Amino acid sequence: MATFEVIERQGLKMIRATLNNETIRAESGAMHYMRGRIDIETKAPTAGGLLKSMVTQESIFRPTYTGTGEVYFGPPIFGEYTTLNLAGDAWILDKGAYVCSDIGVEVGAWRNKALAGLMSGEGFFQTKVEGHGAVVIQAPGPLEAVDLVNDRLVVDGNFAVARQAHLDFNVRRATKGMLGTITSGEGLVNVIEGTGRVLIAPVPNIYSSLISNIVGPFLANRVAK
Repeated sequence: MATFEVIERQGLKMIRATLNNETIRAESGAMHYMRGRIDIETKAPTAGGLLKSMVTQESIFRPTYTGTGEVYFGPPIFGEYTTLNLAGDAWILDKGAYVCSDIGVEVGAWRNKALAGLMSGEGFFQTKVEGHGAVVIQAPGPLEAVDLVNDRLVVDGNFAVARQAHLDFNVRRATKGMLGTITSGEGLVNVIEGTGRVLIAPVPNIYSSLISNIVGPFLANRVAK
């Protein structure tokens, strides 16, 4: 299988995929540059695949890279990269989290329950990865693994970047009763239950925070003028 590495240059991170007569898949537009004898191929979608893409708003154009050499994925971001190693299991990824993977990993769409899709901020459809091989994902900050054993994880926000597919995902009120909801300051929360692993990014990357704190007020000031 291909080798995926996180490399850092001047505080910016990229993914370097090293291929030795191998094939990998990536999100459309994820490649930064490459070297070596590597061919890129993007297959035309089937009619069913095109219709599914229109419904789910999932990209159907995920090119493959075949050959020997190095492919760099980015462009560099201030967030963090993590590699999941799948052994026949399936994971649900947050929007924009998928970067690239071994060809043995199938990339598709997962439909959330109606209420969860409408109220959670995750949308009705998320990316599903399943099979055998490595999957590289990106997150706005360092990832923490939360292992549930017949337990419940309550998240106020959508910083749960990835979860194992067999876990139950839903949306509930944070407290019982309308009075509790009003007085607690907490409204709806995302609830993940069962036995399995969840990857969360509760704290954004320090560089990302600095950019937000600097650029945000600047843009707001420009709009006000």
